[in-house]
Amino acid sequence: MPSIPSSPGLRFAFGTLSVLPVRVTRWDRGAARGGMLCAPLVGVVLGSAAGAAGLVLLVLGAGPLLAAVASVAVPAALTRGLHLDGIADTADGLGSGRPAEDALRIMKQSDIGPFGVITLLFVLLAQVAAVAEVFGGSGARGAFAVVVSAVTARLALTSAARTGVPAARPEGLGAAVAEVVPVRAAYGVCAGASLLAGVVGGLVLGPADGVRTGAAVLLGLAAAEGLLRRCVRRFGGVTGDVFGGLAETAATVSLVVLALG
Repeated sequence: MPSIPSSPGLRFAFGTLSVLPVRVTRWDRGAARGGMLCAPLVGVVLGSAAGAAGLVLLVLGAGPLLAAVASVAVPAALTRGLHLDGIADTADGLGSGRPAEDALRIMKQSDIGPFGVITLLFVLLAQVAAVAEVFGGSGARGAFAVVVSAVTARLALTSAARTGVPAARPEGLGAAVAEVVPVRAAYGVCAGASLLAGVVGGLVLGPADGVRTGAAVLLGLAAAEGLLRRCVRRFGGVTGDVFGGLAETAATVSLVVLALG
């Protein structure tokens, strides 16, 4: 068992947001609050594994496209595809045109409808294309971009778990983490992580990359916030699927921004 997750919050974060063998010892609101605040740390670990996979393939002689496929596949595997399933189900719910109760029922079904398939296809294509573009310029930039996108995805979860964003259902993971993080704490973590990512990017890759990195995190979070507000209006709150959709949206937008220029 990994030694990093020792507090209830860290255990909650790694135990619910990854396949790492970390046992969640507490499911109360306090543990959920700590878990959502620690969610970006899960992004650092999973993103580092994904970036390393891409770098290994590049060293072995693979091209940027194959390295990008590996870097996108690793986070999916380390989360059991939970977030990808979430964005597909969210797309089905939003695209159904049904009342909130029926849309939530559609999202809960095990199958994926046409809206979900199309959304999932374009999300994965965009992620692979963006990562391949960055890897094509530099292996270090590609690996860093993958880490940044993974952190941005989890920052979106921290933001969505803030007070004032209700759960759409009384049960499920969405209900367990809804409104557990104070607004100031959620925004503080997002702002601090954005600034830190920009500083690290500037120190490691150069000033221009530092600015681009900070912008990528902020724009990824802005896109996730737009989806969050749409889901709250449409469904009456958040669900586990919505959290997954927010994570993939933030990750995709941040990768596209990092691929530009």
